[in-house]
Formats: sequence, C-alpha cells, structure tokens
Amino acid sequence: MNVSAPFVHRPVATTLLTVAIALAGAIAYEVLPVAPLPEVDFPTVSVGAGLPGASADIMASSVATPLERQLGHIAGVTEMTSSSTLGSTSITIQFDLNRDIDGAARDVEAAINAARSYLPANLPGNPTYRKVNPADSPIMILGLTSDKYGPDKIYDEASTVLAQKLSQIQGVGQVSVGGGALPSVRVDANPTQLAGYGLTVASLQSVLSLQNSDLAKGQITMARGPRTSLPTTRSRTQRTTSRSSSVTKTARRSVCPMSLR
Repeated sequence: MNVSAPFVHRPVATTLLTVAIALAGAIAYEVLPVAPLPEVDFPTVSVGAGLPGASADIMASSVATPLERQLGHIAGVTEMTSSSTLGSTSITIQFDLNRDIDGAARDVEAAINAARSYLPANLPGNPTYRKVNPADSPIMILGLTSDKYGPDKIYDEASTVLAQKLSQIQGVGQVSVGGGALPSVRVDANPTQLAGYGLTVASLQSVLSLQNSDLAKGQITMARGPRTSLPTTRSRTQRTTSRSSSVTKTARRSVCPMSLR
C-alpha cells in the first residue's frame, strides 16, 4: 500500500492539512515556555581585601595567595579567580549549582578566619565577602562634578553620604565608588640626619605606622540581605590631616626628644 496515495488523490485536503499544521506550529512557537537564554543563578561569593600602598605583586603574593589556599579547601568549588591591583585584591568563588549559597557563605567566612594568621600584620581589617550574581551588571552609573570642590571633597561626599543612602534602597545589592583622589602625606627622610640621632628608616616607619593605624573595632553581620562585612574604624591615633599631626615624637635620646615635623 502506498502511503502517499491518499494525499495525492485528495490535493485539497492535503493542502488544508499542511496549512493547519503550519498555523499550529506558528502559534505553539509563540507560547513556548522555554527561553532562548535560561536564567541560572550560580552560587557565587566574592571576597575582597585591601592594604593601602601595597603593589599588585605584594597583594597577589601576601594577601590573595593565603586566601586562595584556604578557600580552595571548601567543598563544591568549581571555579576561583582573583584580581590584584594597587592596594586591593578581589577573589571570586563559584560553587556547584546544587550548593546552598548560605552554606557556601558560611564556609567562606570560616576560610577567611583561618587565613587571617597568614595575612600581613598591617592589614587594616579582615577581608570582606558578599554573595553575588555573575550575570548582574550596573543598572545605573552616576558621575559627580563640581566647580567649587576638588576631587578629594567630591570623593568624600560620594563615599560617605551618597553611597550610604543608595545602599539603603531596597533591592540594591552593591554600591561602588571609584575615580576619586584620596589625600595622602609623603614623608621624605634624610638617612644621614636620622643616623645622627641614632635612628634608622625602619624605626621611623615603625613609629609612623603605630601613630597612623586603622584598627578593626568589631564585626557587623547583616541579619537580612546578601552582605556580611567586617568594618574598619579609625583609631584615636589616626592622623587625618598633616596640620593636625605637625609633631610626632619618634625617639628620645639623651635629654631632649626628637620630633618629626
């Protein structure tokens, strides 16, 4: 029996059947529930650490490497990438799809605490971590300009006022501030004069570090939301301007103290 014989003898019915199948396919294509790019949330945690003044090589060897060693022991890690720049390090850890993101975040926190003893002693504060979505991208970029204030003042207002207000908006996952100029104080030491007072450059650096240190005062855990952070609070000995710290006693030799102005 020839299967195509009924369709050949009934051309009108065959044409109508073909049109009906084509229409049904077009309608079904419009209501298909499958998206061209399925939305998949990969369990991802980002870890960040900062050491002001450290080069990218020092950040990679002294900060990123100890953290990566401890983070690599976490079960379910599929990918880990790190990026080190001047004064900062960022590590991104991606886990299996069946891994709970909250449990992964707790393991990351434990790994950070385990790596703390291997990190530089002058690290201003513990590394921070937060849950992220690698598919996210900035939805708004704001630029600040002023004819009255300089870059340092604009950056200070953006980081202390604007960023804090934006982060309080419901649904905001992260607010990043960049492109500013932070104030700094440069010390030019004369090794010959220091040697005359019985001092070395290392002792001068040690005293300046002790008199101008950022110390972590505690931990704040967000009960709700995707972030957990370990903030750093300025100690009472922190120098904020060169004028307010015009004299720092570096050592005492014989009768009179020697001061750095």
